[in-house]
Parts: sequence; structure tokens; C-alpha cells
Amino acid sequence: MSAPGELDAILGDGAPLASTRTSGEGPHGHLPIDARMLREAASGDLFGLTQNAGMGWRASEVARDPYLIVSTQGGLRGADGTPLALGLHTGHWEIDRLVRTAAETFAAHGGLPFSVMCSDPCDGRTQGTTGMFDSLPYRNDASIAMRRLIRSLPTRRGVLGIATCDKGLPAMMLALAGCSDLPGVIVPGGVTLPARGAEDAGQVQTIGARFAHGLIDLEHAAAMGCRACGSPGGGCQFLGTAATSQVVAEALGIALPHSALAPSGEPAWTDMARRSALALLRMAGQGTPLSAVLTRQAVENALLVHAAFGGSTNLLLHVPAIAHAAGVTRPTVQDWMAASRATPRLVDALPNGPRHHPTVQVFMAGGVPEVMLRLRDMGLLHLDVPTVSGRTVGENLAWWEHSATRAAARARLRELDGVDPDVVIMGPDAARKAGLSSTMVFPVGNLAPQGAVIKATAIDPSLVDEGNVYRHTGPARVFASEHDAIRAIKSKGDDAVRAGDVVVLAGCGPMGTGMEETYQLTSALKYLPWGKHVAVLTDARFSGVSTGACIGHVGPEALAGGPLGRLRDGDIVRIEIDRARLEGRVDFIGEDAQRPLDADAAAAVLAARPLHPAIAPHPRLPDDTRLWAALQDAGGGTWAGCVYDVDAIIETLRAGREALAGKGCSA
Repeated sequence: MSAPGELDAILGDGAPLASTRTSGEGPHGHLPIDARMLREAASGDLFGLTQNAGMGWRASEVARDPYLIVSTQGGLRGADGTPLALGLHTGHWEIDRLVRTAAETFAAHGGLPFSVMCSDPCDGRTQGTTGMFDSLPYRNDASIAMRRLIRSLPTRRGVLGIATCDKGLPAMMLALAGCSDLPGVIVPGGVTLPARGAEDAGQVQTIGARFAHGLIDLEHAAAMGCRACGSPGGGCQFLGTAATSQVVAEALGIALPHSALAPSGEPAWTDMARRSALALLRMAGQGTPLSAVLTRQAVENALLVHAAFGGSTNLLLHVPAIAHAAGVTRPTVQDWMAASRATPRLVDALPNGPRHHPTVQVFMAGGVPEVMLRLRDMGLLHLDVPTVSGRTVGENLAWWEHSATRAAARARLRELDGVDPDVVIMGPDAARKAGLSSTMVFPVGNLAPQGAVIKATAIDPSLVDEGNVYRHTGPARVFASEHDAIRAIKSKGDDAVRAGDVVVLAGCGPMGTGMEETYQLTSALKYLPWGKHVAVLTDARFSGVSTGACIGHVGPEALAGGPLGRLRDGDIVRIEIDRARLEGRVDFIGEDAQRPLDADAAAAVLAARPLHPAIAPHPRLPDDTRLWAALQDAGGGTWAGCVYDVDAIIETLRAGREALAGKGCSA
């Protein structure tokens, strides 16, 4: 046999042609059609039946009601589960099993299952690389592709969306929300099991920074880097964007109760796919569209559940986009603030702490319905909102409270891990006693006139005063690229970031990098001994697992004229976050800490400055992402969810054409 690189091996010798056919035996039987169908049906509907038979389905059954399964499946597994081609991440690696279970359920109940895929990227894999420039833009593009696939099966009775991670699941929710005239159900892809004696998938992403500072050796880095995943599938073990997106899907009522955060590959996980298929069959049988579920009240419930979980700030981008796709009024910053003020965080999970339970323990403690039970008892939820289970939120919770499922899950957590479920998911009094407070604060100030966001509960408690206020004043270290910032954090030389600094990463919003995620910075600071004394301020965004005094989504972004882009090294920045009143400010106060300017006078100084000379769109920013940045800006920008608001975009283009035409006439 020729070696792989030899020309003969590449070009071949034609031997397979000796057994290659030029015709085949067509399927036997007859299509279940009649004269009326032949006269009236679209040719595509008839040819679809032909193709159904051609793919091997029994001819007499090819006209069954079609149900479409859309998934983010990635990679290729052998029959025994071994990898033949890897996926981009564990989150989409095993979900072919969910697709199979759902398909078998549809077929067993008289349906005709179809399966299509639109796979997704991994934010963890692209951290610190130019691959991150495609992360957030992917969400919009994938949701469009998914909707096109859904519409390409014109006879579908309903859609089952199966997805797991940071962008794939939000894209799937946008896709189904945009087809809400159909019955639809989301199947969350679940979570990875923690590995015994190993670091979690968040901590292990810091081995480079910790090694650079001599905190770990090469042997430890190599061993921990290998062992972080306790199962081959599922989203990361922490309550980051992937897990929070699953939580939000269930809180919206578009996923079944206790389906978010199921451990990938386990019996409860596959059973959830079976039951989700049954729910879709029921919705289709009753003619219930997803629009009956995705209402403004459902969105308000989701904001409360997000606050009670202490979820990822990235959902600020996704929930408004889902609402927009569903034709529902988008939540504003004021709506998020109201939800945060209504409830303390009730869940103790990675990365928020204090005990840092992995997501599978949150699931076994009762997951979303357990949290919603607490919110119900606080009188906060809309209980009459329909869900895909066929019952209202209130009816679901009444079932959950006394269900065998709840009892079994909580007992199993005690049995296997010796963990009391009530220290994972708490009532409001217990949560406050444990020091858990409301999560998100939206600072303003002369550096963030349109606002910003910080997960305030992720600030190190030792830095918060007796009044529950975090204060930090320090010199700016201005960086125009994440690469330069992480190099300075890892450095031990004169260019090193030091305790007391404010790392300013500017020019990394949508126009600069596609609004990249900067977990590389925040995770490094978390695990460096002095890192808690460094604040981060950026027009980019953070991973849901980020911790520390990290302020992101600063608006306007630097490249849109935001004042953040006018800072210089050594400028003094003052940050104040009141975690009790859920208020905050972030201000430039001049160039001399001993002679601070008031906020208005300092703003005037900034306004007179030009943009920092290093800030510009990244030279490798793809044209695809540049187009996304322009379209989402016309659609309202990041605080409106980075959506493609078609009417607003068309109006902007029309106005632009008229302006250009006017210039032409005057010339």
C-alpha cells in the first residue's frame, strides 16, 4: 500500500471502479397518494414523498406527519461512541444520542422524523485567538440558517431544537422563536460531569497564566489539562453562558421542567429527549404554537430565574434577541435591574460560590423548577403562563413540589455526594444569611454614558466594605488588544500589570473584534494571588464563568466614539459598585490621584482628546463580522441584543441611499 503522502495514494489506481454500479433497484411499493393530491399538491410535496422512500423509509408510511429535529451536532462517533472525527467541543459531541432518542420516539408514535444539523463553535477553544471574532456573530447567522432549514420542510408539524452551549443554544432559541407559529420544544444538551481529583473546565483554562507566574509546574499543567472532563459530552461544569442558556430556555417555558443541566450521557438525559418529543407530539396534536408560550410574561419569569441563579451576563445579549425574534417587547436594562432587585441569588454554583457546586449538583438539587418553587413562594412569578409541557408554570410547580422525580434527584445527591440539596438551592432567607445577594449591577459614569454591566457577586468579598460597597481607584493600563493585555498580566517585567491597576481593554466591541469574550484575562486574574486587586474595564464581553471586578459591555464602544477609547496609561479611574442598592459608577477623574476632578470636568477633558492611537478594528477582523457589526448597530446595538432588526436596517439603508443621492445631485 502506498504511503499517505505519495502521489499514487492520493490519485488512486481506479480499482474501486471495478465494483461501481451505474444503476440501482428502486424502492418497492407505492406512495400513499390519491388523485386529488396529484391534481392539487405542490410538486415539492410529492417529490418529497419520493425522496422519503428513496432514503429507505417504508413506502406506505412516507406520508406520516413530519417532525423536524434541528441540532448542533458536531463530530462523528462510531457505533460504540469512539471518536472518528472530533467535534469542536464536548457540548455538541454526544447529542446525536438525543437526536436518535427523539427520532425513535416520533417514529414509535406515528410520526416521520427528519434530522438536520447546524453545528456550533466553542468559546473555550477560541479564547485568545482570532476565532473569537466569529463567536457572537455566529449566533445571528446560525439562527438564520436554522430557520431556513425549518422552512425548507414545508409540511413539518413541529420542530424539536437540540443544543447545548454558549452560542448554539441561543441561536436555536432564536430560530424557534422566529418560527413561533409552529409547535416547538427545546431540548437542552446538558452538562459535563466533574472529574474526580481534577480541576474544573473553568480553572483548567488558566494553566498558562499560573505556569507563567510559577504557581504550578509543567507536570501539574499537563495532568490537569488532560483530566478536566468527567464525561465526553455536555456543556462546562460551571454556571457560565452555556448552563445559563439552558436555565433560561426552561424558565421561558420552551423546555420541559427539570431538563436544563442534565448530565450528558446519563439515563435522565436521554429520557428527557424522549419526553420532549412526546411533548412536541402533544403540542402538534392540540395545535398549540410556540407563540402561546413565548410571551412577555414568560420573558419576565426568565429574568427572575436568571437573577436567582446569578447567571451569565451574556444573557443580556440573548434574552432580548429571543424576545425580538418572537415579536415580544424586548427587556430593557430597567427590567433586568428590577429582576435583580426582586430576588437575591438563590443558587450556590461554580463560579459564584461560596461552596462552588458544579452544575450537575444544581440539577440533582432540583435545578430550575426548584428555584422557581422558591420564586413562587416569594410571589414573584407569573404562574398562569403556558409551557411546552401542556401545563402552566403554576401547574408544573405544583407537580414538581410533590413529584417522585424531585424526591429521587435530591436523595441521589445526598447518597452520591453527601450534599444537602438545600445548601445548593436556598430560600431567600437562607441565601441572605449565607451572604448571597442580588447579582447584576449596571454602572454608569463618564466612561460608560450608555451603561455597562458587572456581576457584582463575583467580586472578592474581602474587597467589599461593611456597607456592601466595592471601591477601587487606580491607574489605567490601556490595551487595544487582548493579546497585549494577557501578555502584560503574565509578565514579570516593567510592563507587568500590578495590583491596584485598572486594565482597560478598549476597541474590542462589535466594530473592533466582533465583541470578543475575554475570559483569558479574567480567569488569569482570578487565580493569581494579587489578581483580585486588579479591575477590568472593557467594551468587550466576559465569559459566564468570569469572576472579579470585571465591568464589560461598556457603551458606547470605543470605535463608536465612546469615551473609553480616549483613556491613556496612568489616567486615574474610580469605580464604585454598591451591591446593596445595585448601583454603580465608573469614572475618569483626571491624571493625578491627589487632585481628582469631578466627573463632569473630567468628562470634558476626555471629550477634548482624540481616540487612543492604538485603537482600531483588528486587522484580521473578517468581513463577515464587519457586516454583522454594522447590521446589529443599525438594529439597536448590544443593549438591544445585537439583533438584525430588519425594519430598522432597511430604513437605515434607505436613508443612506437618499443621502448619497442628494450629494450626487448637489455635485
